[in-house]
Amino acid sequence: MCLAIPSRIIEINDLMAVVDTAGEQRSVSLILMHEDVAVGDYVLIQQGSFAYERVEAERAQEALALFEEVFAQGAGDVRAW
Repeated sequence: MCLAIPSRIIEINDLMAVVDTAGEQRSVSLILMHEDVAVGDYVLIQQGSFAYERVEAERAQEALALFEEVFAQGAGDVRAW
């Protein structure tokens, strides 16, 4: 099972994007995306740094709020959830 944190696109250059994931920036490939994305969109990233799904902003923000709540409880090991 994979747990993906929504990541916000902050820059696009051809089939690569720079995303912000929980305050950390990294480059990801957009080659697996089946729809167009733009700066400001949220995407899910799989192992290997490939974006694979665009997430509506409202849904992404709800998920991020939930992650923040869980992390604030000190449950750093996701297996404890």
